[in-house]
Amino acid sequence: MVLVGFWVVGFFGRSGSANPYLGILFDLILPGVFVAGLVLILVGILVRRSYLLSTDQVPAFFPEISLNDPIFRRGIDFVVIATLINFIIVGTASYRGVAYMDTVSFCGATCHVMTPEFTAYHISSHSNVACTECHVAPGTAGYIHAKVNGTKQLMMVLVHDYPKPIMANNKVPVASSTCLNCHSPEQFVGDKIAIQTSFADDETNSKTSSLTVLHVGGRDAFGGLSGIHGAHMGKIEYIATDTTNQTIPWVAKTNADSSVTEFLADGTKSRPTGAKRLMDCMDCHNRAAHSFDTPENALNKDMAQGSPSASLPFVHKEGLALITAKYVSREDAKVRITADFVTFYRSQYPAIWNTQRPQIDAAAKTLVNIYSSNVFPSMNVKWGTHPNNIGHNDSPGCFRCHDGNHASKAAVSITNDCATCHNLVFTDELHPKLLADLGIAKAN
Repeated sequence: MVLVGFWVVGFFGRSGSANPYLGILFDLILPGVFVAGLVLILVGILVRRSYLLSTDQVPAFFPEISLNDPIFRRGIDFVVIATLINFIIVGTASYRGVAYMDTVSFCGATCHVMTPEFTAYHISSHSNVACTECHVAPGTAGYIHAKVNGTKQLMMVLVHDYPKPIMANNKVPVASSTCLNCHSPEQFVGDKIAIQTSFADDETNSKTSSLTVLHVGGRDAFGGLSGIHGAHMGKIEYIATDTTNQTIPWVAKTNADSSVTEFLADGTKSRPTGAKRLMDCMDCHNRAAHSFDTPENALNKDMAQGSPSASLPFVHKEGLALITAKYVSREDAKVRITADFVTFYRSQYPAIWNTQRPQIDAAAKTLVNIYSSNVFPSMNVKWGTHPNNIGHNDSPGCFRCHDGNHASKAAVSITNDCATCHNLVFTDELHPKLLADLGIAKAN
């Protein structure tokens, strides 16, 4: 009755979904206990029958099995009704159990080792996409494979034998069965403008801007390929010598005439041993749903939004020092970042402390949030633990292959011409006139 009552309450949206462990209790554990109880009834009957047979206590007379017997008919009615009810309960439990294991809450909130990924997921552009859409391949085989792996991971957690940090290591299904369900790399995007705002470490937190035109490209209306997407739309294979695909000494591209051109990195004499991987979306967009920022980028983005306020002297320098310092835990970081930040302004800039207290308090909270969203000491997740392969400023990214050092036997190198992918219109300029002309200077 407790189980059914919870389902009824859940049907009306009042199941307490904020607590993911209720789902484990009512959708997994209690249904398991219920089924185990049904099995024990059958086991008890068989054990009792065996005992009676072994001790010669079986009655010599059994009631006649006849539908004409009203007692027997009532017994049949009871069994049929009970079986129907049990069938409904077990069927509902099975459905709810499977559905619950596909929820974001189950994937991220019920297991503490997934806290870094769960935190990053909620601030990503894919925060409205269920985990199973990307981590479980379609079809029965994909589902079974995912659940078997999940069971192994559960056992690792139970015996405290899991990696720190947890890395994807090519365990995500290929993009053709996940990403391409929603995205089309062949869609012609053309060029995109990317504006980045930065702040200096001087007292006034000097603000500069950079503007880059990204040639995303794709397939145009005439079938022509261009830009970043167009250049990578053919069959490209590679071999990485590390589990995170950051070191790639061998690349092979299938040409339009079906011939294959192999590129080897400097110092590599022959194709290395290892599994070949067919390049797809996730080789560049590897942190699409679980992106961890760099301290500089995170701080600059929040300062551009107004907190920490650039009106606070040396806020960029002090803030960066605080969020990159080492702390025992996130709780320790919260206390020390707040205390040290407040102490700095109260001791070094008492006038600012007295007149801009709200800005200082807001800035301290932002710094704590930046740290707590990117660093997880308990799981050994530090700044830069999870490299992002989009771009090449914060990690090798594009330069894993486009470094100018991957050459074919014909001495043709994989291009590293900047203009192939982007044009730098201006970099780190104070008050760029172009932004003012575009009418977006104030926003950046």
